[in-house]
Amino acid sequence: MTSAATRQARWRALAVEVLRFLAVGGVAYVVDVGLTNLLVYGVGRGGPMADHPLPATVASTAASMVVAWLGNKLWTYGHRGTRTTVRAVVLFIVVNLLSMLLRLVPLAIAWYLLGLRDPVSYNISNNIIGMALAMAFRFLAYRRFVFVDNAARPSTAAAHE
Repeated sequence: MTSAATRQARWRALAVEVLRFLAVGGVAYVVDVGLTNLLVYGVGRGGPMADHPLPATVASTAASMVVAWLGNKLWTYGHRGTRTTVRAVVLFIVVNLLSMLLRLVPLAIAWYLLGLRDPVSYNISNNIIGMALAMAFRFLAYRRFVFVDNAARPSTAAAHE
C-alpha cells in the first residue's frame, strides 16, 4: 500500500471511529440530559433535587457512563483488540470523573456565581458548554488511555530489549 493510500485509510478509520463515538455519546447524552433535567426540574413542579444541580449532574453522569462504556467498548472501539481489564475500567471511570469536573465548572459559574437558575441557562451551561468540554476530553483520553489497541502496544519483552 502506498503512503498516500495508508494515510487515506487511517483518516477513514479515524472518521468512522469519531462518528461511532458521537453516536454512542448522543445516546448517553440523551440519558444524561433527560435524567438531570428530571432530577432538577421534574415533571411540572420541580424535581427531587431542585436545589442541588451539581449532585443531580453527578447522578445523571453515572447513569450515562454505563451507556457510554457499553457503547464504546462494544461498538466504537470494538474493532480494536482491547480487553476488559480492571485497569481499563478504572481508567474509564477516572476519565469520566475528570470530564464530569470539566462539565461542572460552567454549571457552577452560571448557577452559583451568576445566579442563572432558569432551565435555559442551566441547560446551556451544563448540557452544551460543559458537555462539549467533557466530550472533547473523553474522546482524546479514551483513544489514548482506555480503549488502547493491544496490537498497537509494544510487547513487554520488546519494550525491555
